[in-house]
Amino acid sequence: MIGRRAFLAGLSGSLLAAPLAAHAQQATNVPRIGFLRVGSPPPSYIDPFRKGLSDLGYVERQNIVIEYGLGRTVEQLPDIASDLVRRKVDTLVASGTPSVRPARNATTTIPVVFVAAIDPVGIGLVTSLARPGGNVTGVTALHTDLTGKRLELLKEILPKLTRVAFLSHVANPGHAQYVREAELAARTLGVQLQVLPVRGPDDFEEAFRRARGAGALVQVDDAMLTANLAKLIELAARYRLPAIYGDATTDVQAGGLMSLGPNYSDLYRRAATYVAKILKGAKPGELPIEQPTRFDLVINLKTAKALGLTIPPSLLGRADEVIQ
Repeated sequence: MIGRRAFLAGLSGSLLAAPLAAHAQQATNVPRIGFLRVGSPPPSYIDPFRKGLSDLGYVERQNIVIEYGLGRTVEQLPDIASDLVRRKVDTLVASGTPSVRPARNATTTIPVVFVAAIDPVGIGLVTSLARPGGNVTGVTALHTDLTGKRLELLKEILPKLTRVAFLSHVANPGHAQYVREAELAARTLGVQLQVLPVRGPDDFEEAFRRARGAGALVQVDDAMLTANLAKLIELAARYRLPAIYGDATTDVQAGGLMSLGPNYSDLYRRAATYVAKILKGAKPGELPIEQPTRFDLVINLKTAKALGLTIPPSLLGRADEVIQ
């Protein structure tokens, strides 16, 4: 646990100042990757990214440098992206949906590789998935159709469920799309949807107070929410709200009740292959944008017991992982 805290502290410490070691290597031909994100990336994201690079011959601090531009809020990201561009990074990784536009707006020449829950064609980021064009490509984690499935899972655990709270980050470019999908799913299931828009951690407590009376909660995938996951899981436990999340590799392991979503560890490993190809000369606009291929259902029985819930055996049988 101490090692994990030290790891995260080390990332946060590099917010706007490049380490001396990185500056020392600027005089060499060692490639440098800028990593843009709100909050520190969970180990389940950054470790597979590093491993993917290593498997392709790029080892951090040996023949490649990763410069972390980590904002505390979404509003900081444009300035941090511009700072990474001024450092002349060779590739810019946009980690999480809020970082994509700041990365793209900061440069039209440096390749941008994103991992984000966006519709890149729908928001005008690229011309097509097959041939993005320009300087942007990556891996989309878009899966809004899973919103309905998450509500269905909550209804399966709580057959008498009548009201569901929906926690969403309003600064996330996908916020409106998430809400539309949730409203449609709620009408189909005959439950009332209570949207809880938040802008930052200062809004969390009030959002959960407003959710009193709801029978369950859905939390959307979002970098800012992931950066404050421990607080959100603590609030869900305190307000006794059964919650379902979208990150199968982080949320339930941290104590959340249940998650259904793409395997983000796999997405970040795949993002590393884009970076490696670009460093070897590939043009980002000619690299097709990939979509998720793995969707995992993970259930935490310890959290279910604490909430007084019994998970149906049929649901447990469908789970990819059950945490005792």
